Amino acid sequence: MNQIIDAHIHIDQYNRDEISQFFKEETLIAAISVSMNLDSCKQTEKLSKEFDFIKAAYGYHPEQSLPSDTSISNLFAWIEANQSSAIALGEIGLPHYIRRKDPSSIPLQPYIEILEQFIVLAKKLKKPIVLHSIYEEADIVINLLEKHSFSNAHFHWFKGSPKTIEQMIRNNYYISLTPDFLYKEKTQQLANLYPIEKIMVETDGPWPFDGPFIYQKTVPTMIHAIIHALATLKKYTLSDMYEQILCNTKRFYSISIPQKRD
Repeated sequence: MNQIIDAHIHIDQYNRDEISQFFKEETLIAAISVSMNLDSCKQTEKLSKEFDFIKAAYGYHPEQSLPSDTSISNLFAWIEANQSSAIALGEIGLPHYIRRKDPSSIPLQPYIEILEQFIVLAKKLKKPIVLHSIYEEADIVINLLEKHSFSNAHFHWFKGSPKTIEQMIRNNYYISLTPDFLYKEKTQQLANLYPIEKIMVETDGPWPFDGPFIYQKTVPTMIHAIIHALATLKKYTLSDMYEQILCNTKRFYSISIPQKRD
């Protein structure tokens, strides 16, 4: 059986029936469920206790308004108190899309300061981080990671320049490919450049996709199509590619997979 792990999904944004259906699929053995804010963290934690295969990551998604000082303090305190249930910190990073129309209206510096706090906390808790970091903001993130000698970083759905990609490879950062790998040339170019040992696969569900997935609900089993296409690109046998991607994800997140319960 070709097993898969969804390396980045927002499980708390699905309803319970959908989640139950995901894990009836025998090939899906785990999902890294990232969080948006404190309420999302709490919901993700609850789901991870109910479903063995949901691996919780706690964070604050950067593509939203800045939290108040009190809110961010409460979030960090909650994460520290609940660190044992977290496999990683995420989703964290820097905003890009909300600043695209008018960057001057949303200062970047406060987001940088919050991200740096997360990196410091991750280092303290010895947890990997899941990053929303694309284009020019990725260079800022890399500088912060280097400043704190932190390399256990997963850049999900990465987009950026060849120069930035080279630096990420040198620093041994991981990336993950989404279903857009099947129809976006730039994503295919990224996959071609990146060492296969540092690649994972994800859906970023419930985010919708185009190409062969247009009008479809995003579900973890879409990962099979990514692995098939990646095997062709990298000239791997299909079974070897499944094994490679599974090993990469288990290695990065230091996870063991329990037997599924009925």
